Amino acid sequence: MMKVLVTGGCGFIGSHIVDKLIEDQHEVMVVDDLSTGSRQNLNSNATLIDCSINDDRFEQAVSQFRPEAIIHQAAQVSVPRSIENPFRDEEINIKGSLYVIEAARKYGVNKVVFASSAAVYGNPEFLPVDISHPAHPLSPYGVSKYSVEKYLEMANKLYGLNYTILRYANVYGPRQDALGEGGVIAIFANALSRGEAPSIFGDGEQTRDFVYVKDVAEANVKALTSGDNRTLNVASNDKISINELFFLMNEISGNTLTPAYKEERSGDIRESVLSNKETISALKWEPVVSLPNGLESTLAFYKKTTQ
Repeated sequence: MMKVLVTGGCGFIGSHIVDKLIEDQHEVMVVDDLSTGSRQNLNSNATLIDCSINDDRFEQAVSQFRPEAIIHQAAQVSVPRSIENPFRDEEINIKGSLYVIEAARKYGVNKVVFASSAAVYGNPEFLPVDISHPAHPLSPYGVSKYSVEKYLEMANKLYGLNYTILRYANVYGPRQDALGEGGVIAIFANALSRGEAPSIFGDGEQTRDFVYVKDVAEANVKALTSGDNRTLNVASNDKISINELFFLMNEISGNTLTPAYKEERSGDIRESVLSNKETISALKWEPVVSLPNGLESTLAFYKKTTQ
């Protein structure tokens, strides 16, 4: 059993990580300011400190709890918002993460597991994208995630703080917000559960790599004790077009809707699939939830919440 602090533990991915930690008998403290997370997502066996990672109360929480590890999920996750307001993105994603790193160093935390993103890669130069791929982020969000990766590498060399960086592909599943910067699966699931046809930007032939949230949670928990000082992709290593995704979800939900096509958004990457080969080896992890099964669970969740 370990004492683990999870930042953003009331959010979509963070709350699933907390559930997995509790299931594995770890003692868990969550720090979340509830700006995007929800108390409803929080496991009742976890302790919640309602504050931002930029708040003095965060350091107090670390000093009192003395975690052996921090799983750092808290972030501003909207790419469009990062473009509109890069200062806000920097304040939370870079400055906030520095507070996490400094608290970890100051209070003897053994390891930080950090949620990074495929956004650090930018437009793929080859597929599947593995961790040797150059980092060319195309948004302040991608730059902020890559910056924190470099701070963690530095902290390891300067202070001996261990880390594992997990670069997520497109994560989906229950509890994902369909509004704001909701993932395409959440947006589709929300519309289909209401019997409405969602919109698709462009021709729908762009491809993405989708990984189920419980598989992502499993990778985070495994990273507590493996993959030290490694950067790893958390992905399915499989791609599907947005059109194929829509018609699969349409079929699972029992609908016969036709999507509306809108003008392609500027800056959207045409193809994306991440290699998880290194992750399977380093963490003894692999995704176990198939896309049809994951979509079924996700649609069931949205159907329940829209009734």
